[in-house]
Amino acid sequence: MNTQATSLQSTLRSANDQFESAFARGDVASLANLYTDNAMLLPTESDFVKGKSAIGDFWQGAMNMGVKGIKLDILEVEDHGDSAVDIGEYTLSGENDQVLDKGKYLVLWKNEAGSWKLDRDMWNSNTSH
Repeated sequence: MNTQATSLQSTLRSANDQFESAFARGDVASLANLYTDNAMLLPTESDFVKGKSAIGDFWQGAMNMGVKGIKLDILEVEDHGDSAVDIGEYTLSGENDQVLDKGKYLVLWKNEAGSWKLDRDMWNSNTSH
């Protein structure tokens, strides 16, 4: 991996750390602010979730259902200048770090005024429910 790609992966890892931390704190406003204004979630077994307000509501709903933490592991990053693609794995946990779900994700990131933000966020579970 070249230095630029390594730097981008480190930058996106830092953004994912912010996401994980905000989720663990139950800070829906900070979570929503990690997304672009026109961001969309593409969750499993659901329609599109469009815009920061709806995205905040979606993550609040996950918290209300007992999800206490999200762990994101980057497997691959593709640099496309002002955008990037991040492919990885996620783990959702509940009380006492009980694993609730594991799966894979794909995020399209956009660089807005020097800050990387999630623009399209899609995932699906490795387990059947």
